[in-house]
Amino acid sequence: MTATPTKTLKPVPPSVADDPRWARIVARDKTADGHLWYSVATTGVYCRPSCPSRIANPKNVQLHDSLESARATGFRPCRRCNPDGPSIECENTALVAKACRIIEESEEEPSLEELADAIGRSPSYFHRVFKAATGLTPKEYAAAHRARKVRQGLASGNTVTEAIYDAGFNSSGRFYEKSTDMLGMTPSQYRAGGTNEEIKFAVGQTSLGAILVASSRKGVASILLGDDPDELVRNLQDRFPKAHLIGADREYEALVARVVGFVEVPAIGLDLPLDVRGTAFQQRVWQALREIPVGETVSYAEIAHRIGFPNAMRAVAGACAANNLAVAIPCHRVVRKDGSPSGYAWGVRRKRALLDREASQGT
Repeated sequence: MTATPTKTLKPVPPSVADDPRWARIVARDKTADGHLWYSVATTGVYCRPSCPSRIANPKNVQLHDSLESARATGFRPCRRCNPDGPSIECENTALVAKACRIIEESEEEPSLEELADAIGRSPSYFHRVFKAATGLTPKEYAAAHRARKVRQGLASGNTVTEAIYDAGFNSSGRFYEKSTDMLGMTPSQYRAGGTNEEIKFAVGQTSLGAILVASSRKGVASILLGDDPDELVRNLQDRFPKAHLIGADREYEALVARVVGFVEVPAIGLDLPLDVRGTAFQQRVWQALREIPVGETVSYAEIAHRIGFPNAMRAVAGACAANNLAVAIPCHRVVRKDGSPSGYAWGVRRKRALLDREASQGT
Protein backbone atom coordinates (compact mmCIF):
# COMPACT_ATOMS: atom_id res chain seq x y z
CA MET A 1 0.00 0.00 0.00
CA THR A 2 1.40 3.36 -1.06
CA ALA A 3 1.25 6.12 1.51
CA THR A 4 -0.44 9.31 0.43
CA PRO A 5 2.10 12.15 0.55
CA THR A 6 1.33 14.84 3.07
CA LYS A 7 0.67 18.26 1.52
CA THR A 8 2.34 21.25 3.12
CA LEU A 9 0.13 24.31 2.99
CA LYS A 10 1.92 27.58 2.33
CA PRO A 11 0.99 30.36 4.75
CA VAL A 12 -1.28 32.94 3.22
CA PRO A 13 0.51 36.30 3.20
CA PRO A 14 -1.33 39.05 5.05
CA SER A 15 -3.37 41.34 2.85
CA VAL A 16 -1.95 44.79 2.20
CA ALA A 17 -5.46 46.15 2.69
CA ASP A 18 -5.36 44.96 6.31
CA ASP A 19 -2.01 46.64 7.00
CA PRO A 20 -2.43 49.90 8.98
CA ARG A 21 0.18 51.49 6.71
CA TRP A 22 -2.20 51.07 3.77
CA ALA A 23 -4.72 53.37 5.46
CA ARG A 24 -2.11 56.14 5.41
CA ILE A 25 -1.66 55.66 1.67
CA VAL A 26 -5.41 55.73 1.04
CA ALA A 27 -5.56 58.96 3.07
CA ARG A 28 -2.56 60.32 1.14
CA ASP A 29 -1.02 61.13 4.50
CA LYS A 30 1.75 63.67 3.90
CA THR A 31 3.21 63.02 7.34
CA ALA A 32 4.06 59.48 6.19
CA ASP A 33 6.26 60.80 3.38
CA GLY A 34 9.88 59.94 4.05
CA HIS A 35 8.85 57.04 6.30
CA LEU A 36 6.82 54.84 3.95
CA TRP A 37 6.82 53.96 0.23
CA TYR A 38 4.78 51.61 -1.93
CA SER A 39 5.32 49.92 -5.29
CA VAL A 40 2.63 48.95 -7.80
CA ALA A 41 3.21 45.83 -9.91
CA THR A 42 0.76 46.79 -12.67
CA THR A 43 2.39 50.16 -13.37
CA GLY A 44 5.97 49.31 -12.49
CA VAL A 45 6.49 52.39 -10.32
CA TYR A 46 7.03 53.16 -6.66
CA CYS A 47 5.49 56.15 -4.91
CA ARG A 48 5.32 58.14 -1.72
CA PRO A 49 2.09 57.95 0.41
CA SER A 50 0.89 61.41 -0.62
CA CYS A 51 1.08 60.61 -4.35
CA PRO A 52 -1.91 62.21 -6.13
CA SER A 53 -2.22 59.29 -8.56
CA ARG A 54 -5.29 57.07 -8.47
CA ILE A 55 -5.18 54.65 -5.53
CA ALA A 56 -4.00 51.25 -6.76
CA ASN A 57 -5.64 47.91 -6.04
CA PRO A 58 -3.98 46.69 -2.82
CA LYS A 59 -3.58 43.24 -4.40
CA ASN A 60 -0.99 44.78 -6.71
CA VAL A 61 0.80 46.78 -4.03
CA GLN A 62 3.87 46.10 -1.92
CA LEU A 63 4.72 48.29 1.07
CA HIS A 64 8.23 49.44 1.93
CA ASP A 65 9.68 50.98 5.07
CA SER A 66 12.75 52.33 3.27
CA LEU A 67 13.53 53.96 -0.04
CA GLU A 68 16.19 51.31 -0.67
CA SER A 69 13.57 48.57 -0.37
CA ALA A 70 11.32 50.33 -2.90
CA ARG A 71 14.22 50.77 -5.32
CA ALA A 72 15.16 47.10 -4.96
CA THR A 73 11.94 46.13 -6.76
CA GLY A 74 13.52 47.36 -9.98
CA PHE A 75 10.57 49.67 -10.61
CA ARG A 76 11.04 53.30 -11.63
CA PRO A 77 10.19 56.27 -9.39
CA CYS A 78 6.79 57.86 -10.01
CA ARG A 79 7.06 61.05 -12.04
CA ARG A 80 4.08 62.64 -10.29
CA CYS A 81 5.23 62.39 -6.68
CA ASN A 82 9.03 62.02 -7.11
CA PRO A 83 9.56 59.59 -4.21
CA ASP A 84 13.36 59.88 -4.51
CA GLY A 85 13.33 63.60 -3.72
CA PRO A 86 12.50 65.49 -0.54
CA SER A 87 8.86 65.30 0.49
CA ILE A 88 6.50 68.18 -0.14
CA GLU A 89 6.18 68.40 3.64
CA CYS A 90 9.95 68.92 4.00
CA GLU A 91 10.00 71.47 1.19
CA ASN A 92 7.15 73.40 2.74
CA THR A 93 8.81 73.33 6.16
CA ALA A 94 11.95 74.86 4.65
CA LEU A 95 9.88 77.51 2.85
CA VAL A 96 8.04 78.44 6.04
CA ALA A 97 11.31 78.62 7.99
CA LYS A 98 12.71 80.97 5.34
CA ALA A 99 9.58 83.15 5.50
CA CYS A 100 9.82 83.32 9.30
CA ARG A 101 13.41 84.53 9.06
CA ILE A 102 12.38 87.20 6.55
CA ILE A 103 9.61 88.40 8.87
CA GLU A 104 11.92 88.46 11.88
CA GLU A 105 14.75 90.28 10.09
CA SER A 106 12.62 92.90 8.30
CA GLU A 107 12.43 96.40 9.75
CA GLU A 108 8.86 96.75 8.46
CA GLU A 109 6.28 93.99 8.19
CA PRO A 110 6.52 92.45 4.69
CA SER A 111 3.28 92.01 2.77
CA LEU A 112 1.89 88.61 1.85
CA GLU A 113 2.85 89.23 -1.77
CA GLU A 114 6.43 90.16 -0.84
CA LEU A 115 6.86 87.03 1.26
CA ALA A 116 5.38 84.76 -1.42
CA ASP A 117 7.64 86.30 -4.05
CA ALA A 118 10.70 85.82 -1.83
CA ILE A 119 10.11 82.07 -1.55
CA GLY A 120 8.92 81.60 -5.12
CA ARG A 121 5.31 80.59 -4.52
CA SER A 122 1.92 82.14 -5.19
CA PRO A 123 0.42 84.21 -2.33
CA SER A 124 -2.53 81.83 -1.89
CA TYR A 125 -0.33 78.71 -1.79
CA PHE A 126 2.17 80.34 0.57
CA HIS A 127 -0.59 81.57 2.90
CA ARG A 128 -2.12 78.09 3.08
CA VAL A 129 1.22 76.35 3.69
CA PHE A 130 2.35 78.88 6.32
CA LYS A 131 -0.88 78.62 8.29
CA ALA A 132 -0.85 74.82 8.16
CA ALA A 133 2.72 74.70 9.50
CA THR A 134 2.55 77.36 12.21
CA GLY A 135 -1.13 77.64 13.08
CA LEU A 136 -0.90 81.36 12.32
CA THR A 137 -1.26 83.50 9.24
CA PRO A 138 1.92 85.37 8.21
CA LYS A 139 0.32 88.56 9.56
CA GLU A 140 -0.45 86.93 12.93
CA TYR A 141 3.08 85.52 13.10
CA ALA A 142 4.52 88.97 12.42
CA ALA A 143 2.32 90.46 15.15
CA ALA A 144 3.44 87.80 17.65
CA HIS A 145 7.07 88.44 16.74
CA ARG A 146 6.66 92.19 17.20
CA ALA A 147 4.98 91.63 20.56
CA ARG A 148 7.90 89.44 21.63
CA LYS A 149 10.36 92.17 20.57
CA VAL A 150 8.39 94.75 22.53
CA ARG A 151 8.56 92.57 25.65
CA GLN A 152 12.30 92.10 25.18
CA GLY A 153 12.84 95.83 24.62
CA LEU A 154 10.84 96.82 27.68
CA ALA A 155 12.58 94.20 29.82
CA SER A 156 16.01 95.50 28.72
CA GLY A 157 15.17 99.03 29.85
CA ASN A 158 14.15 100.74 26.61
CA THR A 159 11.50 103.41 26.79
CA VAL A 160 8.03 102.40 25.66
CA THR A 161 8.40 104.47 22.48
CA GLU A 162 11.79 102.92 21.67
CA ALA A 163 10.47 99.41 22.23
CA ILE A 164 7.43 100.03 20.03
CA TYR A 165 9.34 101.38 17.05
CA ASP A 166 12.28 98.97 17.39
CA ALA A 167 9.74 96.15 17.15
CA GLY A 168 8.53 97.43 13.78
CA PHE A 169 5.25 99.13 14.70
CA ASN A 170 4.59 102.03 12.35
CA SER A 171 2.69 103.98 14.98
CA SER A 172 2.17 103.85 18.71
CA GLY A 173 -1.60 103.92 18.14
CA ARG A 174 -1.57 100.55 16.37
CA PHE A 175 0.40 99.05 19.24
CA TYR A 176 -1.71 100.48 22.06
CA GLU A 177 -4.88 99.05 20.48
CA LYS A 178 -3.72 95.56 21.45
CA SER A 179 -1.06 96.24 24.07
CA THR A 180 -3.02 94.87 27.03
CA ASP A 181 -3.77 91.61 25.23
CA MET A 182 -0.09 91.29 24.25
CA LEU A 183 1.42 92.10 27.63
CA GLY A 184 -1.36 91.47 30.14
CA MET A 185 -0.95 95.03 31.43
CA THR A 186 -0.05 98.47 30.13
CA PRO A 187 3.37 98.82 28.45
CA SER A 188 4.58 101.12 31.23
CA GLN A 189 3.64 98.57 33.87
CA TYR A 190 5.36 95.80 31.92
CA ARG A 191 8.53 97.88 31.51
CA ALA A 192 8.56 98.45 35.25
CA GLY A 193 8.26 94.73 35.91
CA GLY A 194 4.61 94.93 36.82
CA THR A 195 4.96 98.01 39.00
CA ASN A 196 1.66 98.93 40.61
CA GLU A 197 -0.04 95.77 39.35
CA GLU A 198 -1.62 94.01 42.29
CA ILE A 199 -1.28 90.25 42.33
CA LYS A 200 -2.86 88.21 45.07
CA PHE A 201 -1.34 84.83 45.76
CA ALA A 202 -1.40 81.96 48.18
CA VAL A 203 0.37 78.64 48.49
CA GLY A 204 -1.49 75.47 49.37
CA GLN A 205 -0.66 71.81 49.70
CA THR A 206 -1.99 68.89 47.67
CA SER A 207 -1.20 65.21 47.56
CA LEU A 208 0.91 66.02 44.48
CA GLY A 209 2.98 68.65 46.27
CA ALA A 210 2.79 72.39 46.74
CA ILE A 211 0.50 74.58 44.65
CA LEU A 212 0.59 78.35 44.14
CA VAL A 213 -2.42 80.28 42.86
CA ALA A 214 -1.98 83.90 41.79
CA SER A 215 -4.56 86.35 40.45
CA SER A 216 -4.62 89.77 38.85
CA ARG A 217 -7.72 91.94 38.81
CA LYS A 218 -8.86 90.13 35.65
CA GLY A 219 -8.73 86.64 37.13
CA VAL A 220 -6.43 83.75 37.99
CA ALA A 221 -3.15 84.35 36.12
CA SER A 222 -0.99 81.48 37.36
CA ILE A 223 -1.42 78.07 38.92
CA LEU A 224 1.97 76.51 39.58
CA LEU A 225 2.83 73.07 40.93
CA GLY A 226 6.06 71.99 42.58
CA ASP A 227 7.82 70.45 45.55
CA ASP A 228 9.12 73.60 47.24
CA PRO A 229 6.64 76.37 48.17
CA ASP A 230 9.45 78.93 48.37
CA GLU A 231 10.54 78.05 44.84
CA LEU A 232 7.01 78.64 43.57
CA VAL A 233 6.95 82.09 45.18
CA ARG A 234 10.33 82.92 43.64
CA ASN A 235 8.94 81.83 40.28
CA LEU A 236 6.08 84.30 40.69
CA GLN A 237 8.47 87.07 41.76
CA ASP A 238 10.60 86.44 38.67
CA ARG A 239 7.56 86.95 36.47
CA PHE A 240 6.65 90.28 38.08
CA PRO A 241 9.71 91.54 39.98
CA LYS A 242 8.13 94.92 40.79
CA ALA A 243 4.49 93.93 41.13
CA HIS A 244 2.72 94.44 44.41
CA LEU A 245 2.32 90.88 45.69
CA ILE A 246 -0.47 90.57 48.21
CA GLY A 247 -0.71 87.66 50.60
CA ALA A 248 -3.97 85.78 50.75
CA ASP A 249 -6.94 86.87 52.79
CA ARG A 250 -9.71 84.47 53.83
CA GLU A 251 -11.70 85.09 50.67
CA TYR A 252 -8.73 84.27 48.47
CA GLU A 253 -7.79 81.24 50.54
CA ALA A 254 -11.26 79.91 49.76
CA LEU A 255 -10.47 80.20 46.05
CA VAL A 256 -7.19 78.34 46.56
CA ALA A 257 -9.08 75.66 48.47
CA ARG A 258 -11.33 75.19 45.41
CA VAL A 259 -8.26 74.60 43.24
CA VAL A 260 -6.80 72.16 45.76
CA GLY A 261 -10.14 70.38 45.94
CA PHE A 262 -10.20 70.01 42.18
CA VAL A 263 -6.70 68.51 42.16
CA GLU A 264 -7.81 65.94 44.73
CA VAL A 265 -11.29 65.29 43.31
CA PRO A 266 -11.36 66.24 39.60
CA ALA A 267 -14.99 65.21 39.24
CA ILE A 268 -16.13 68.34 41.10
CA GLY A 269 -14.99 70.52 38.18
CA LEU A 270 -13.30 73.90 38.24
CA ASP A 271 -14.86 77.08 36.86
CA LEU A 272 -12.76 80.15 37.57
CA PRO A 273 -12.33 83.57 35.93
CA LEU A 274 -8.93 83.39 34.22
CA ASP A 275 -6.45 86.04 33.15
CA VAL A 276 -5.13 84.19 30.10
CA ARG A 277 -2.07 85.81 28.52
CA GLY A 278 -0.76 84.46 25.25
CA THR A 279 -0.78 84.72 21.48
CA ALA A 280 -3.96 84.23 19.48
CA PHE A 281 -2.84 80.72 18.53
CA GLN A 282 -1.93 79.80 22.12
CA GLN A 283 -5.30 80.99 23.35
CA ARG A 284 -7.03 78.92 20.67
CA VAL A 285 -5.15 75.83 21.84
CA TRP A 286 -5.84 76.55 25.50
CA GLN A 287 -9.54 76.95 24.82
CA ALA A 288 -9.55 73.55 23.10
CA LEU A 289 -7.81 72.05 26.14
CA ARG A 290 -10.50 73.42 28.45
CA GLU A 291 -13.10 71.55 26.40
CA ILE A 292 -11.52 68.13 27.09
CA PRO A 293 -13.78 66.36 29.63
CA VAL A 294 -12.37 65.07 32.91
CA GLY A 295 -11.26 61.47 32.49
CA GLU A 296 -10.48 61.78 28.78
CA THR A 297 -7.23 62.37 26.91
CA VAL A 298 -6.43 63.50 23.38
CA SER A 299 -3.30 63.58 21.24
CA TYR A 300 -1.48 66.68 20.04
CA ALA A 301 -2.60 65.79 16.51
CA GLU A 302 -6.24 65.71 17.60
CA ILE A 303 -6.01 69.15 19.20
CA ALA A 304 -4.40 70.44 16.01
CA HIS A 305 -7.36 69.06 14.03
CA ARG A 306 -9.90 70.52 16.45
CA ILE A 307 -8.56 74.04 16.08
CA GLY A 308 -8.35 73.73 12.31
CA PHE A 309 -4.57 73.36 11.88
CA PRO A 310 -3.98 69.62 11.32
CA ASN A 311 -0.28 70.02 10.56
CA ALA A 312 0.56 72.23 13.53
CA MET A 313 1.29 69.49 16.09
CA ARG A 314 4.58 71.06 17.15
CA ALA A 315 2.97 74.45 17.60
CA VAL A 316 0.26 72.81 19.73
CA ALA A 317 2.94 71.16 21.87
CA GLY A 318 4.62 74.53 22.27
CA ALA A 319 1.37 76.13 23.40
CA CYS A 320 0.88 73.36 25.96
CA ALA A 321 4.40 73.93 27.28
CA ALA A 322 3.73 77.69 27.59
CA ASN A 323 0.63 77.16 29.74
CA ASN A 324 0.94 78.83 33.16
CA LEU A 325 -2.41 77.66 34.50
CA ALA A 326 -1.93 74.07 35.62
CA VAL A 327 -5.19 72.05 35.88
CA ALA A 328 -7.36 75.09 35.03
CA ILE A 329 -6.11 74.76 31.46
CA PRO A 330 -5.64 70.97 31.49
CA CYS A 331 -2.62 70.49 29.25
CA HIS A 332 -1.97 67.27 31.21
CA ARG A 333 -4.82 65.67 29.23
CA VAL A 334 -2.79 65.85 26.01
CA VAL A 335 -0.76 62.69 25.44
CA ARG A 336 1.18 60.92 22.73
CA LYS A 337 -0.61 58.98 19.99
CA ASP A 338 0.01 55.71 21.88
CA GLY A 339 -1.64 57.16 24.99
CA SER A 340 1.54 57.50 27.04
CA PRO A 341 2.20 60.75 28.95
CA SER A 342 4.60 63.14 27.27
CA GLY A 343 6.45 66.09 28.77
CA TYR A 344 4.81 68.25 31.43
CA ALA A 345 6.09 71.53 32.84
CA TRP A 346 5.40 70.35 36.38
CA GLY A 347 6.79 66.85 35.94
CA VAL A 348 5.64 63.70 34.15
CA ARG A 349 5.05 62.04 37.52
CA ARG A 350 2.39 64.62 38.37
CA LYS A 351 0.90 64.35 34.90
CA ARG A 352 0.54 60.60 35.23
CA ALA A 353 -0.96 60.96 38.72
CA LEU A 354 -3.50 63.53 37.51
CA LEU A 355 -4.53 61.32 34.59
CA ASP A 356 -4.84 58.22 36.77
CA ARG A 357 -6.92 60.14 39.29
CA GLU A 358 -9.25 61.56 36.65
CA ALA A 359 -9.65 58.19 34.93
CA SER A 360 -10.63 56.50 38.19
CA GLN A 361 -13.17 59.17 39.14
CA GLY A 362 -14.71 59.67 35.70
CA THR A 363 -16.84 62.67 34.84
